[in-house]
Amino acid sequence: MEKAAPNNGPGRSGPRRWPLLAAVGVDSLGTGLYLPLSLLYFLKVTDLDLADIGVLVSVAGALTLPVPMAIGRLVDRLGPRLVVAGGQVLQGVGFLLYLAVSGAVSLVIAVLMTTVGTRVYWSSVFTLIADQADAEGADAKDQWFARTGMLREAGSGGGALLAGALLAVDSTRIYNWLILSSALAFLVAALVVVFAVPSTPHAPPPAEGHSGYRALLRDRPYLALIGTCTIFALCSTFLALSLPVYVVKGLSGPGWAPGPLLALNTLLLATCTAAVNRFVRRRCTRARAMAWGGGLWVLWCAASAAAVLIPSPALVPFMALVVMCYSVADMTYGPASNALAADAAPAGSRGTYLAAFQYSFAFSSIIAPSLFGLLFSQGRALPWLAVGLLAALGSALMLRLEHRLPQEHRTPEDEGAATRDVVSESAE
Repeated sequence: MEKAAPNNGPGRSGPRRWPLLAAVGVDSLGTGLYLPLSLLYFLKVTDLDLADIGVLVSVAGALTLPVPMAIGRLVDRLGPRLVVAGGQVLQGVGFLLYLAVSGAVSLVIAVLMTTVGTRVYWSSVFTLIADQADAEGADAKDQWFARTGMLREAGSGGGALLAGALLAVDSTRIYNWLILSSALAFLVAALVVVFAVPSTPHAPPPAEGHSGYRALLRDRPYLALIGTCTIFALCSTFLALSLPVYVVKGLSGPGWAPGPLLALNTLLLATCTAAVNRFVRRRCTRARAMAWGGGLWVLWCAASAAAVLIPSPALVPFMALVVMCYSVADMTYGPASNALAADAAPAGSRGTYLAAFQYSFAFSSIIAPSLFGLLFSQGRALPWLAVGLLAALGSALMLRLEHRLPQEHRTPEDEGAATRDVVSESAE
């Protein structure tokens, strides 16, 4: 069990924050460096075709689905900090194994190692963020999740841009250097977590009574939260998956358009999430912020479907506005959902609960590709109709679920800030 560092208090939050924020940024840089070359690298160093590689990668990913269940219990017993670092080390070692890939077996071993590391990391890092936020006060979680989300977008986006530029050279040496750089980024991030991120109090599981997954399976409101967030996660993952195909194939738009449109989304998420979160949280609860995010995703889907009516010269500017609507929805929903999931978890089972919460993202990433492919093949507007209806359902469920989850305790400062904002807007 980790020992707690002294509470630095709100006035000294800066020194507490930077190590974890730096680790998240470096970790995301490693992810961004690798993503653009993943399948291309395997095609280059093996004799396998794209279909075989896709199947092998999917199988390796499916084999790791049980990992969060074990990691959640480990986090509850040991604390999240060393578990997060362990996940980063596994990812770094996995990427080093990529340099030895030559066929199906070595490919599966390397992908399995990196995917296990990824599952370990995502099953523990949100508990680490929540524990760090607790040291600053009960209402700090939203901004912590907002700022770490911004750094993830900045790191992965910057890494992807750098990798994309270097891949134009199409050299095996460039591929190897990118993979090595990615591996080093994960290992450096692990060192920062171990030696610079301060330890914080982490409640152990209770000695008596139900805890862990037995407690979770009895917690119907939290299970409903996971189910509802699976719907929202499907919305969140749909843009990057659907936009390139829809713009080029469905709207007959220019082939260069998807890149800048996706870059616009990354730029907005990397620079505006904290400000949007602060604006929204002064006006409503987390559950209602999530419902508002769902409503904006409904609007995004409606506008995407309506893009078929837009004349060609105005298509790209219109799609830029559509992407901005999606980005605001993501910024409204994301930090609030993570903070709510952390606060709704019992103190002694936070690791288990937040690890289970990550299944909402895992399930959505499995469902989204097949859902889009099946519906788009039947009609170009059908994916947007389906996802829009799901987003509306998620918003309705979230509003009904709000009163079954632990109630938020807003501080007088929050209420005063909200009142001042409303008075200021009325005066204008």
